Amino acid sequence: MLLFLLPPCSILPFLSIAHLLLDTNHRLQMHSSLIKRLSLEKELEGHQGCVNAIAWNSKGSLLISGSDDTQVNIWSYTSKSLLHSIDSGHTANIFCTKFVPETSDELVVSGAGDSEVWLFNLSYLHGQSTEETLEPLALFRCQSRRVKKLAVEVGNPNVVWSASEDGTLRQHDFREGSSCPPSGSSHQECRNILLDLRFGAKKSLADPPKQCLALKSCDISTSRPHQLLVGGSDAFARLYDRRMLPPLTSSEKRRKPPPCVNYFCPMHLSDRGRSTFPLTHVTFSPNGEEVLVSYSGEHIYLMDANLGSKNVLRYSVEDVAQQVNSAPTLSEMETAQDLIEKPFQCSNDSIGNCNHPTRELLEAAEKCLERSDYFNGIEACNELLDGRIREIGPALEYGCLCTRSALFLKRKWKNDVHMAIRDCKKAQRIHPSSYRAYFCMAEALLELGKHKEALEYAMVAHRLAPSNYQVSEMVENIKQHLASAEAVENNDNGLSKSESRKGKSRSSSDVNHQQEASSDASQDCPRSEREDSVFEDENLTFQPEVVIDMKQRYVGHCNVGTDIKQASFLGQNGEYIASGSDDGRWFIWEKKTGRLVKMLAGDEAVVNCVQCHPFDCTIATSGIDNTIKIWSPQSEVPSIVTGGTAGPETADVLSAMETNQHKLLRNCEHVLYVFQTNYFSLWVISFPFCLEIKKDKRKRVEKVE
Repeated sequence: MLLFLLPPCSILPFLSIAHLLLDTNHRLQMHSSLIKRLSLEKELEGHQGCVNAIAWNSKGSLLISGSDDTQVNIWSYTSKSLLHSIDSGHTANIFCTKFVPETSDELVVSGAGDSEVWLFNLSYLHGQSTEETLEPLALFRCQSRRVKKLAVEVGNPNVVWSASEDGTLRQHDFREGSSCPPSGSSHQECRNILLDLRFGAKKSLADPPKQCLALKSCDISTSRPHQLLVGGSDAFARLYDRRMLPPLTSSEKRRKPPPCVNYFCPMHLSDRGRSTFPLTHVTFSPNGEEVLVSYSGEHIYLMDANLGSKNVLRYSVEDVAQQVNSAPTLSEMETAQDLIEKPFQCSNDSIGNCNHPTRELLEAAEKCLERSDYFNGIEACNELLDGRIREIGPALEYGCLCTRSALFLKRKWKNDVHMAIRDCKKAQRIHPSSYRAYFCMAEALLELGKHKEALEYAMVAHRLAPSNYQVSEMVENIKQHLASAEAVENNDNGLSKSESRKGKSRSSSDVNHQQEASSDASQDCPRSEREDSVFEDENLTFQPEVVIDMKQRYVGHCNVGTDIKQASFLGQNGEYIASGSDDGRWFIWEKKTGRLVKMLAGDEAVVNCVQCHPFDCTIATSGIDNTIKIWSPQSEVPSIVTGGTAGPETADVLSAMETNQHKLLRNCEHVLYVFQTNYFSLWVISFPFCLEIKKDKRKRVEKVE
């Protein structure tokens, strides 16, 4: 009360102190010392199936969960006990649950594999912790395929959004009715489609949208509530401004996809011809300035969402082609004498001190390259380029980029070659007349099978370093390969005319490919809505969009077995990134550098959900097991690994990460079959890659699109 009696100018110091304390609390919530001491505090039992969804309320006092057993459970954070277990009425797996904001935690919503969204009022419960049946306050049955994600808006207690594999994102307003569709009508008559993306998926950046975008995830920015982020069965996350979207409509007619504010996709995934890396999760950072995306069969990537920032990395279709197809160029101002060909020397444009810690990091990375310790070498380079970039000059940055690209090419993890190409391009811009970046670029292009382009870069490297044996040998080997390939091609061109005419007819493989493409385009969409002629005019005038590229990558986990795997920011400042994995572990990385800081054993099979407490250094995880794990910094000894339900973690960190990378690399070579029952979907995939599913437990794993 004393504050209100003071003059306004006297209040300002108190407000500044309060702001400082609040900022300190945010920074301390996920301090590195706490992260390294995370261990299992409590295992919450109460579900009889896989736990596919968990979410905290705004105060952090309650946790809600949804499971294959169709139960919605409410848990107390203080006592770590089950408060309510609601028989939801869903007839299939629950995939998403949320507390509705500004309702005193009385309203909760759930979405499931039965394509339905249910709204419950917890105040109607009788305070029992045993299983209870609760009549829904509202029931929405307008979507035709599985509802995979729900979104709510901070401060808005009246609306919830649901993303479905039918390609629509719908806006459910509780004030407009308690059920949807109205009695006696079909789901096509519901006028609640906010985003119609049934023909919004793209095979590549250059292609117009034609296929159904089966939505897997969505999020609303807390700092800019008008911004809506969605991701699904192609490689592009999409940012929409809800204020610019057309009015709500029904699903009676096929609609042209609405324009989005921006696309997000790592450049190397934007031009695959046929997208094989769908998104399983998209989310905004706590301050809304960044976007995090997780891919099935790929890694996790961070992008800038602040479109006004000068540091946003944008690219177009032309940039994608030039990344691997452009010819190398030399600066006329530079001579063939190469700065980095000699042993590294400090120069005026570097840090100016050969004994500086940043110089020692580069030396450590170079030694790692010599002794084949690729992982730790890359970690050292990441620390320099992402954590200490302001401390180094161009010369040291160049050396670090070249070293990291060489390490990437030796390690050969998923898409490491594309990361090497990115580094080579940056290095060439710093020192256009240094051979090392051109040599690494040639190696990377050889990995991609682009021998002609590789020869061009190798020739430039040879011109700059004519006495280098490795460069000379590379040039000769590429020339021999191209000569052999040309000889084979000339031999094939010598076929008889009759054979040539036969070759012009369509082969069975061509027919199968065309049928496959046709099937791909029709997935999840009614036949009446699949006529390409409807969008012929649009396709003729289609202009490929500009896309936001990645600024950081997080590797080590495995995401191939489920399409509900999350990637989350930890803490109110989002300093760390966390994700579950198909090996039963979950991983924590430092956001800025991509460095792995913690690996924990959290499930017997798969960890899917990772949700950080709003204020405390406490994290809830769930997956294929029937339980929810609560993690807090209780370990006496800080470490990068921590035991879980299966006991102490005995596997080496690098070994676990390499095993996951092998699974990612093999993922595209095997076929996945899914057999669905009422509550469970069992999977079978061809040898040699499969998760062990114990005979005494029925494990449910979602189909990879």
